[in-house]
Formats: sequence, C-alpha cells, structure tokens
Amino acid sequence: MLFLLPPSESKLGGGSVGSRLDLSTLSFPELLDVRRAALRDLAVLVEGRDAAVRALGLGPRSAAEVELDVAVASSPTRRALERYTGVLFDPLRVDELDAGSWRWAQEHVVVHSALFGPVRAGDLVPAYRVSHDSRLPGASMKARWRAPVAAALAAVGGPVVDLRSEGYAALGPVGGPDVARVHVVSEDGGRRRALNHFNKKSKGLLVAALLRDRPELTSADDLVDWAVGRGIVLERGEQLTLVAESLEDARAA
Repeated sequence: MLFLLPPSESKLGGGSVGSRLDLSTLSFPELLDVRRAALRDLAVLVEGRDAAVRALGLGPRSAAEVELDVAVASSPTRRALERYTGVLFDPLRVDELDAGSWRWAQEHVVVHSALFGPVRAGDLVPAYRVSHDSRLPGASMKARWRAPVAAALAAVGGPVVDLRSEGYAALGPVGGPDVARVHVVSEDGGRRRALNHFNKKSKGLLVAALLRDRPELTSADDLVDWAVGRGIVLERGEQLTLVAESLEDARAA
C-alpha cells in the first residue's frame, strides 16, 4: 500500500556534507527524462531573478528562496521526509524514527514533488522552491507531469491512499477500485464539517501513527481495521473519512 503525500513549500535547509543531487538514485526511474527537463527549464528560469520570483509565485518575504533553485543541482541533500517541514510533516517527528520505521516509510510513503515528481521517503533531495502552480519555461506542470506520473504510480500496483491536495493530484491522477482519497472532518456533537487548512495536520498524525506501528496492509479494509485498533475513526465509503478529533485522542492515549 502506498500513501501519497503532497510536499510542502517550507523545507529544512542544509544536508549531508559533500552530498548533491543525483537523479539516477531517485525512485521511479522512468521519470528520469522528465526530471532532467524540469531541472533544465528551472535553470533557464532563474537566470533572471525577478522573472523567476514572479513565475514561482514568491512574495516579498520569500523572494530570496529563488536562490535555492539557483543552487539546486549542487546543494546538499536530505531524505525526503527530513527535507519537508510544516503542518503535515512536523507531526511525523522524523528525528525520532527508528530504522524499522524508515524501512516502512521507504516502502510505503511517497511525496509528490513538483520538481522531481513522486519520490520515496528516503530518496535524497535538495532544498528547492517550485510548486504545482509554478510556471517554468517549456511546458506547464500538468503537461510535463500528468501522464508520466500517472503511469509510474499505476505501474507500482496495489492499493493507494491519496493524501495529496487537489493541485498535486492533478499532476499525476490515480484511479481504480484500489485507490482511496482521504476526506478529513471535524466532529462536534454528532455534526461533521469538512476541515480545510487543518486537514494537513490530521493527515500528518495519521501517517505518524502508521510509521510507528508499521502495520501490514494489503487493502483499505486492512487500513480501517488498523485504525479501529488504534482508536482512530476512519470510515470507508466512496472515500475514506477521517475524524480529526480521534487522531488527537489516539495520540494522547
């Protein structure tokens, strides 16, 4: 079972001394040519800093992050789950994961990068600033990624739990009876309402629990059964409905 995560705009800097990006080591090697083209187009874009700031959608406070893209091919790398930070990734507490959890993550957790396409949890990536709606020269994000990413994910086989935002799901849609998207709700007095921004935290807490339990999952039913044992309310229908409060209760237990 694969758990597909969106990336985050915020990223931890730095990395291993002497390391640098090696596209040939990334998972989903069938995307190598698309990755090379994306990096070439990004290199062209950042030759003009002001134009790059506009094309990357950077505001005054984040404009300096264009320098990450200038140095992306030579800057040090970290494992993907270490690189990304923010509301979804902070609950993972990756600095506390043991070797078994990292092995589980490498097999089951995929982050969908706008610059590199899907990468597995332990793949080594540099810091960068490119989003699903960035405008690189050459081709739009959808045009360059949609078909090849969809094919790469389909080739993996097995069930998929899609935790991506709509913007990233559009860069590589997955479908079929073994694919489930997760809808996060808040429950108050028996009434439910959809969560927007804070659904990221709930998704992060769900993946955090999975990383620590490392369950064997072969179907959505297995995932729901695991959640029941954890005290997490995860209901199966046309999509998986996750009750946010149950995650907080399970974490506190």
